[in-house]
Amino acid sequence: MTVSPFDHPLLSGLLGDEEAARHFSVEAEIAAMLGFEEALAAAEAGCGVIPRDAEAAIVKALASFRPDTGKLRTGVTKDGVVVPELVRQIKVAVGVPHDAYVHFGATSQDVIDTSLMLRLRQAIDHISLLLGENIVRLTGVELEFGNRELMAMTRMQPAIPVTAQDRIVSWQAPLERHQERLKELSGRLMVVQFGGAAGTLEKLGDKAAAVRAALAAQLGLTDASQWHSQRDALAEFAGWLSLVTGSLGKFGQDVALMAQTGSDIRLSSGGGSSAMPHKQNPVKAEALVTLARFNAVQLSGMHQALVHEQERSGAAWTLEWLILPQMVVATATALRLAAELAAQIESLGH
Repeated sequence: MTVSPFDHPLLSGLLGDEEAARHFSVEAEIAAMLGFEEALAAAEAGCGVIPRDAEAAIVKALASFRPDTGKLRTGVTKDGVVVPELVRQIKVAVGVPHDAYVHFGATSQDVIDTSLMLRLRQAIDHISLLLGENIVRLTGVELEFGNRELMAMTRMQPAIPVTAQDRIVSWQAPLERHQERLKELSGRLMVVQFGGAAGTLEKLGDKAAAVRAALAAQLGLTDASQWHSQRDALAEFAGWLSLVTGSLGKFGQDVALMAQTGSDIRLSSGGGSSAMPHKQNPVKAEALVTLARFNAVQLSGMHQALVHEQERSGAAWTLEWLILPQMVVATATALRLAAELAAQIESLGH
């Protein structure tokens, strides 16, 4: 038994997405944080902030570094974040005299937030592929059944005849708009976080901007001023996730309603019943509705996490950690299920 249904040994078969979830694993998080520290050393050496031999020592140590995760857990218990203990272990691995240059000028939030961006970039690539797959599958459904007739339903009552294409467009068009929204918001989201103790990069002096730009380039992120207490881009991304699952929830709800009579739509398979063997329940359609409502509920928490007091918040930051990974996995799962559901449509309309 686990706390989250997304990685539950049983429920994850329906609600989980292993590819999305792996970007939030301990291994992925530590790898991204170590990538930050290596890129920081390279950027600072390139700008003349730390010696080249210090960079070489840090890179060499990180190549074979394996953290003591037990001590990391203890460190989080004490410090609230993993970075102080992780940096301590890296410094031991690097050794004197170069250990003084490990993590130079950075703060814990720089490491954790930039690590998140590196992992979100991969998760977004996965979600984007799934989104494109859904659009292609719905296009196929439209080509096959679009000219057939359906009875339009307004306020759950029969209205006038329409084509199946009219209903399919209401499923597909929002997904195409979500593709465009993602392209536009990615520029604000995929940025480096580097501000030092209080956002001023005070240890780097007049080389601060150059180091930050070099760090961003090393990591393949956009250069930007620190955003320690400015979380609007993450809240905007969470909103996008909820929009995607909301649109897929509409698709699932429509399919479930059409499946009630069995005359408007025929699916190739469905879920069984322990009491009624004749039933084929629209499980995937139902799950899409559930995931849409789940993300809509979580979105309010991400908006609560916008309230970062002064230069840094421990409470609001931790709230993000509780919510955002599950929203990402829920969205990937919904996209997977929707693509599978579209592929199961054997007949639509009359």
